[in-house]
Amino acid sequence: MSESFADFLRDIGGKKVAVIGIGISNAPVIELLLESGAKVIAYDKKSEDELGDIARGLRAAGVALVCGRDYLERLEGDVIFRTPGLRYDHPALELARARGALVTSEMELFFEFCPCKIIAVTGSDGKTTTTSLIYEFLRHAGKTAHLGGNIGKPLLPQIENISENDVVVAELSSFQLHTMTKSPDVAVVTNVSPNHLDYHIDMAEYIDAKRNIFRHQSKNGVLIVNACNSVTNGFAASARGRVLKFAFGKKPEGDGAYYLDGAVYVRIGGVEQKLMDRSDILLRGDHNVENMMAALLAVWGIASKDDILSVARGFAGVRHRIELVRQKDGICFYNDSIGSSPTRTIATMRSFDKKVILIAGGHDKHIPFTELVKELPLRAKAVFLTGDTAKAIGDEIFAAKWYDPDTLHVEIIDDFENAVKAAAAYAKRGDIVLLSPACASFDKFKNFEERGDFFTKIVNEL
Repeated sequence: MSESFADFLRDIGGKKVAVIGIGISNAPVIELLLESGAKVIAYDKKSEDELGDIARGLRAAGVALVCGRDYLERLEGDVIFRTPGLRYDHPALELARARGALVTSEMELFFEFCPCKIIAVTGSDGKTTTTSLIYEFLRHAGKTAHLGGNIGKPLLPQIENISENDVVVAELSSFQLHTMTKSPDVAVVTNVSPNHLDYHIDMAEYIDAKRNIFRHQSKNGVLIVNACNSVTNGFAASARGRVLKFAFGKKPEGDGAYYLDGAVYVRIGGVEQKLMDRSDILLRGDHNVENMMAALLAVWGIASKDDILSVARGFAGVRHRIELVRQKDGICFYNDSIGSSPTRTIATMRSFDKKVILIAGGHDKHIPFTELVKELPLRAKAVFLTGDTAKAIGDEIFAAKWYDPDTLHVEIIDDFENAVKAAAAYAKRGDIVLLSPACASFDKFKNFEERGDFFTKIVNEL
């Protein structure tokens, strides 16, 4: 463990520390704080009854709980750990700062004290797949790698097990990046498109939060961006360190990687080489070719060409991402519950070589559905809409000039289970039934994983 982090833990002993957001991901952080002698108060908008065993376990460990709708009205503490989903400028946090409290987050402290190289990934789509690929490349190359951030376990409690020769691979959301004052050694931005506009004030703030992944880099930092995305390509101009670009269908300027004529090429230091054919990538979809290029650039010089090829040929993907759940009566059912934005759902539909039966709709993130609706006559033979946004998406479809009920079957079904069953009943041999909601899950589910698991359960019980 680094001396500076050890000092922090000693200093925090005996102090009142607030942790906002009680859940499985925060449990290791709370345990670390308790071991350091802190007086921990955990805050959550859910009631103790709703939290159940989690709340009972915390109380038994000596944690004070403040739960319920008005939980932040009594916020106190010398140090406050903000959950990423709570805006940094919430009035309760502003009051805490005014009285001298340190408001931070698990990820901010980890970046402050991490003893080794950090490779971090952000983007509107493709973060988890890209992060997972980087992690697998490193492991295959024999490196000791630690996976965390918006994926896996909290990293802060693991610091004592991280050495200076290890590599940390972190997935970072705009929520986590919003208040970051340190950037990783290698920053990857897969793409940026409208997302989380129910949380951010506007698109400009969302983009600015993403900039924090490279804003604080030194001249030794590396920024990897998508040259085909206007926002990320624009980031390159303000980078302090080295910039590597990846592009699908064209050669980017300078060093980087690109996909042309069925193959991936890498150009580093002006030296160009073919790295792999499209057939070497097990993952389906053009967007996953982009993710592959972003990931391999992040480990270039650490992992060998053979390491990269071996992983590419065997990596089948992460759960809830174009995951084949079942084939039944010649019908394929795919779980893409991670598809919580229109751009993600469009990319997923494009990964199939035939029209799909799409199940979409969910929590409204205030993202326009215009581009998704334009894509439907090309990519879908039927659409089953459910959740809070079902009517809004349906209204756009019905108002479209191209809409013809004889060529695109559309149904709005409020109940998620009934929507899945209706889509299955509509499907015939050879069809693809795809859950890719284009919306968040919070209208009816805790998260996209719960939504995907429920879809999987329904399909397996058909």
